[in-house]
Amino acid sequence: MRPNPVKAALAAGQSSHGTMVFEFFTPGLPQILRAAGADFVLYDMEHSGLGFETLKTQFGLCRGIGLVPLVRVPATQYHFIARALDIGAMGIMVPMVETKEQAELIVSCTRYPPVGVRGSAFGVAPHDDYSDLGVVEKMRLAHERTLVMCLVETVKGHENVDAIAAVPGVDVCWLGHFDTTNFMGIPTQWEHPRYIAAVKNLVAACNRHGKTAGFLAANDDWARRYRELGFRMLCYGVDTTLLQESLAAGLRKMRQG
Repeated sequence: MRPNPVKAALAAGQSSHGTMVFEFFTPGLPQILRAAGADFVLYDMEHSGLGFETLKTQFGLCRGIGLVPLVRVPATQYHFIARALDIGAMGIMVPMVETKEQAELIVSCTRYPPVGVRGSAFGVAPHDDYSDLGVVEKMRLAHERTLVMCLVETVKGHENVDAIAAVPGVDVCWLGHFDTTNFMGIPTQWEHPRYIAAVKNLVAACNRHGKTAGFLAANDDWARRYRELGFRMLCYGVDTTLLQESLAAGLRKMRQG
């Protein structure tokens, strides 16, 4: 079974960089992203309408090129989390995580008994690479490589972020910056003291418990700033805006002569 170099790098205190995909699920996408230097691709199921069949194909296209496939599932539900892992995701992100108990449930859905509740399907699904390893070894390797990301983006979530970060098996606390300001009643006010305090509190919680802070950076300035704040897992943009903004910039230059 393939290891997860992103999880290993983060656990060693290093950084990892990738991008997020909402729209363009083409056969060449994983190779394009890897050729661009991405360590991982984070596919979105929460807002995109992306389904498991399409995801399964995309995960297969990530094989053999060194690109780690991750997915944001729609909700904290077993059938989303375990199914995404069974079809080949090497990590999951769950939105709207607000409590320690919720984080514990998420982790349990990614672990086989006796430490979790994930059902077994070995040799019949892509997650174990259809290998002939023994079941016990497959479970060990699955636990070792599965990256668990909790998306913290509500007021309650930020109030409980220290407890969430303390949960064994949680690897990343990801800042949902847009929703954080929305739930605070200060939409897109990135310099508001309450927002800044929440950002710093999330990073501090991660540092206390040996976890990684994650963030989606819209541009170079955001990436630089949040890296300086202590975020080590960074997405650079999303597929739709990367294409649209690059095309718009090129068209403006052409029209200006």
